[in-house]
Amino acid sequence: MNLLIYILVYPIIWLLSILPFRVLYFISDGVYLLVYYVIGYRKKVVLSNLKIAFPDKTDKELIKISKQFYHHFVDIFIEMIKSFTISEKEINEHYKYTNVELLTDLYKDGKSAILSGAHYGNWEWIINLPSKIDYKGYAAYTKVNNTYFENKILKTRERFGVFFKPTAYIISEIDKNSKEYIQSLYGLLSDQSPQLKKTFYWSEFLGVKVPIHTGAEMLAKKYDLNIVFMEVKKVKRGYYETTFSLITNDAKKYKDYELTDIFLNKVEKQIKERPEFYFWTHKRFKHKDKAPD
Repeated sequence: MNLLIYILVYPIIWLLSILPFRVLYFISDGVYLLVYYVIGYRKKVVLSNLKIAFPDKTDKELIKISKQFYHHFVDIFIEMIKSFTISEKEINEHYKYTNVELLTDLYKDGKSAILSGAHYGNWEWIINLPSKIDYKGYAAYTKVNNTYFENKILKTRERFGVFFKPTAYIISEIDKNSKEYIQSLYGLLSDQSPQLKKTFYWSEFLGVKVPIHTGAEMLAKKYDLNIVFMEVKKVKRGYYETTFSLITNDAKKYKDYELTDIFLNKVEKQIKERPEFYFWTHKRFKHKDKAPD
């Protein structure tokens, strides 16, 4: 069944991916109308999240942000489809870096680093980063149930030089590279809710006490890794700029969870400036009523 689905669906995805951007965004506008007004995909979740995160905004303001988010949300999936056939020249035109020299300078200290970010803007197209740095690039990802699609997605992403590892295996990869002195950059998105049974830390995020992923901080301290934050800015439709900022080059000097709070503050700042570009369809506040006193 998985093979049949792949045979039927992938040709459609491929045909869409070779279309020019202007045609794809025309399609995106139509899909937005379908998703928002007809299907209503997770509209209650999105609006609930926005009300919790921005209690001072009016319903009219929240609905406006919601609509802007859905436009961006559909664009992201269109851009993911484009990733199947996008050329290196095209992705470099659409996804730029303002200060890649920060990573170049950090590489000189001989340490590996964690590139910490959020589901904000476009996080997929950072796959073009390895051509601009000396680190060996890795990214953690969630496995796809259909192995045929997973293999195709990995092949598509890894052609730009990033090695994708399932989240469950990224620690073993870091451990292996550390022992073999392979200087690497590990991309981790740490803004979604961890499973409660795996929660070690609760903190305020957008004014709400929620469980927090602490893996980046834990790994940085254990393996003496630098931590760099990636701030993505949507310049205009289909064009993004990423700016890097150093969170620390000495993780062990920080108290437990201080680095995690620094990361959260950076994500919050980004969201408050342009909330429509955050991934509001996931239930970020689903555990808020279970927070410890």
